[in-house]
Amino acid sequence: MSQNKTRPTGAAVDDYLDAVENETRREDAKAVKALMERVTGEPAVMWGSSIVGFGEYHYKYESGREGDFMLVGFAPRKANLVLYIIAGFSAYDALLKKLGKHKTGKSCLYVNKLADLDMEVLEELVARSVAHMREKYDV
Repeated sequence: MSQNKTRPTGAAVDDYLDAVENETRREDAKAVKALMERVTGEPAVMWGSSIVGFGEYHYKYESGREGDFMLVGFAPRKANLVLYIIAGFSAYDALLKKLGKHKTGKSCLYVNKLADLDMEVLEELVARSVAHMREKYDV
């Protein structure tokens, strides 16, 4: 079985977040960490060198490939704060319309700053995604 490139490491999450250069991005990342810890009940863990993840699930594809990945996570990148909403967004159109200024990829929510968002809507989006993943993967 081949392993994912992105795996939990022993690196200190707070040290990583404290080193984020942009002050707004740094403070936003700390706020997202608190939100995701609250929603998941799981501690923040570094996944690879630049992703902060919460919880874990095991997946197995029909192809036979299997592995472990975080339930939800984020990365304070230079261009955006990226939130990894692993369940994707297809079931969350109504929430996304109320969220505020953002862009989405397959499982990525790209945000310039949290001030652009409705934080209650963001928390609900994270909670619904985590609940979906826990139910789907029995974790």
